[in-house]
Amino acid sequence: MKSKIKVQIFYVLALVFALNINAFAMHISEGFLPPMWSAFYFLISVPFIVIGVKQIRTKAGKNKDIKMLLGLVAAYAFILSAMKIPSVTGSCSHPTGTGLSAIIFGPFITSVVGLLVLLFQAIFLAHGGITTLGANTFSMAIGGPIVAYLIYTLLKNKNKKVAVFLAAALGNLVTYFITAVQLGLAFPGKGGFLIAFSKFFSIFSITQIPLAIIEGIITVLIFEFIEKYSKQEIDCLMEDGI
Repeated sequence: MKSKIKVQIFYVLALVFALNINAFAMHISEGFLPPMWSAFYFLISVPFIVIGVKQIRTKAGKNKDIKMLLGLVAAYAFILSAMKIPSVTGSCSHPTGTGLSAIIFGPFITSVVGLLVLLFQAIFLAHGGITTLGANTFSMAIGGPIVAYLIYTLLKNKNKKVAVFLAAALGNLVTYFITAVQLGLAFPGKGGFLIAFSKFFSIFSITQIPLAIIEGIITVLIFEFIEKYSKQEIDCLMEDGI
């Protein structure tokens, strides 16, 4: 990748850094979930991570520049998902940033990207936690990206900008839908799961809907930039599929 392109990518990342209002945020925070649920989400996330690691090795073996592109989407997810707007007790609302990775690399590689992002945030920013890493990975790095990838795949041949926007925005909302499910299952209260879920998700939606729209717009801009300067890598990835 030429030095000029590297400088331009730096400016893009600097712009995203400028949007970060508070790095000390949290997904589902450390120790908040009961051990049984924490273990459950770790287990169901493992197959996605294993497949994702294999895909990274395969794709990187075909084109070395893909590693740089992978680093870029990981940085984008790290920065964007570190933003914080307090929401439900034990969690918060924020962009996810994983929709971009899902569009370019597919859901399995994105699960690895999301896991690494969440791990670094838990260790260095006290954002999320190690015990809740499985739950946060399943919502932000697996569930949301699967929906984002499917939406983009279905709509990209009709209107690519709309496809990217909806993929990022709806992938964001699905992440919080899953988080609300996780919290509702763990803490059903006297009213049961459905009432608990509806309370969690309704509170999330107040802040998450505008955040999802903003994330969709930013993702369109970043995707167009990457597509312009990394066309060869994008074409290679699209040909391989997931």
